Amino acid sequence: MQKQTLTVLVIEDQDSIARNIAQFLEPKGYILDFAGQGAQGLQLALANYYDLILLDLTLPGMDGIDVCRSIRARADRHIPILMLTARDGLQDKVTGFEVGADDYLTKPFALEELHVRCIALSRRHSLQEKHQLVIGELLIDRKTHRVERRNRPISLNNISYQLLLALAEAYPRVVTRSELSQRIWGDEPTESDALRSHIYQLRKALNQGFDKTLIKTIHGVGFVLQSHTPETPIP
Repeated sequence: MQKQTLTVLVIEDQDSIARNIAQFLEPKGYILDFAGQGAQGLQLALANYYDLILLDLTLPGMDGIDVCRSIRARADRHIPILMLTARDGLQDKVTGFEVGADDYLTKPFALEELHVRCIALSRRHSLQEKHQLVIGELLIDRKTHRVERRNRPISLNNISYQLLLALAEAYPRVVTRSELSQRIWGDEPTESDALRSHIYQLRKALNQGFDKTLIKTIHGVGFVLQSHTPETPIP
């Protein structure tokens, strides 16, 4: 099997397991960071870019369930998480998946199986990322034109969708008014207030039922998409 260049965060408090993982994966091209405590692992996960996280369920202080839940709530992208645990009960696995784990491997495990699962998980995520944009609590599926905020479907007309897509693809950069106008109308002239009206409609659709706006106006320049920690929709 050819070498893989994957940047992986290993959150594991047992030194012997972490050392075995390093000795097996690093020669295969993996770049590894390590954390022995949940809070430390969470801090690293939010501060750096990782292709994958290997997350032990039983950790001192903040356990793997809380770490996984916090990553899903606070990260501005979906990071694949493979949960490692000595617990093999069905409910433990269900709980792990419910808080956002992508896969589950029970200890003791073969290092070759860990390697294969890492490759499969990163490959699956790469395929999904090609047509899905995830920014905070916002999901845009470019293949189906589906838009969700905090898992709630958002209905948009074509112009609103194209404006949102332009902002999402540029994130976190500010998109100028002229860029947005060119994206929607090309070189065809349009009314001066047309863009403002469509941005208003887009904001209204995205913000309904939520108390934080996703689109920020940069006066004299344009607009930028904001990433927020996922929140609970207002009933």
